[in-house]
Amino acid sequence: MLNRRLLLAGLLAAVTVPAWAARPALMLADVYKEGVPLADYWVSEKYDGVRGYWDGQRLWTRGGEPVTAPAWFTESLPRTPMDGELWAGRGRFAHAMSTVRSQTAGDAAWREMRFMVFDLPAKPGDFTTRLAALQRLLPLTAAPWIVAVPQQRATTHAALQALMEKTVKMGGEGLMLHRGTSLYRAERTADLLKLKPHDDAEARVIAHVPGKGRHAGRMGALWVEMPDGQRFKLGSGFTDTERAAPPPVGSWVTYRYNGTNPGGLPRFARFLRVREDMPS
Repeated sequence: MLNRRLLLAGLLAAVTVPAWAARPALMLADVYKEGVPLADYWVSEKYDGVRGYWDGQRLWTRGGEPVTAPAWFTESLPRTPMDGELWAGRGRFAHAMSTVRSQTAGDAAWREMRFMVFDLPAKPGDFTTRLAALQRLLPLTAAPWIVAVPQQRATTHAALQALMEKTVKMGGEGLMLHRGTSLYRAERTADLLKLKPHDDAEARVIAHVPGKGRHAGRMGALWVEMPDGQRFKLGSGFTDTERAAPPPVGSWVTYRYNGTNPGGLPRFARFLRVREDMPS
C-alpha cells in the first residue's frame, strides 16, 4: 500500500509541474548517422558544458534561467545575440554546471570559464555567412574568455570517425556538424548534428518507483517522459547515494542508451546525471 501511495504521489506531482519558463529559441541538434551527405557541413568539437545564450544584454541557460556571471565576464560582449557553451575545459562539466547554477560563484570560479560561441542567431544569412561574421567579431582583446568555436569542413565518414575518436581520447565529448546552407531555426533539425561514441538524451522525471530487495526503502527506478511524450522506466546507472536522494519529480535527467526499439523507446537506458540547467 505504501509503495502504491508513493507512486501515485509522484504521478500526481508530475501533473502539477510548472510549465517551462520563457526559454531562448535555440537550434537543437539531431544525431549524426552514417550516410549523411557531408559536402556542405562544418565540423567542430562538442563541448561538455552548459548551453549559454547571450541575448545582447545578459546570459541565459537553455532552460531560460538567468546566469549570474560577474560583470567583467560579459561587459565586453557585443550587443548581438550569441549562441554557445559555457565551458570549463575537457572533463570539467561539474565545475561548469556548479559555476553557472550558483548565484554566488566568485571570480575564481568564473576565471576558469569560457564562453565558446558557435553561432549568431540574429544574423541574416546561412550558417557559412554567420560563421564569417562570427570570425570577424571574435576574438575580443578585452575578453579572451569569449571564444569563437574553431570550425573545419567535413570530408568523409571515416575522417569524421577518426576525428571523433581523437577528440574523445583527449577528453572531449564528441563532434558537432553544422550544415553551411542552413538558416538559424529554433527547432531540432538535421542541419545541426552531434556525433558521440554513445547516444544520450534528456527526459523529465514524472515519478519515483520504490525499490525492492537491496534497494528497499529507497528509489528503485524513475518513470521519465521524453520530449515527444513517450514514457519509460529508468532503473540503472544510479549510485546508492543517488537512489537515497533521487532526482526530484519535475527535474530533467540525461541518460545514455544503445539505439531505440521499433516504437522509439531507448534500449538499455542508464542514468548519467541531472540536467540542472533545465527548469523543473
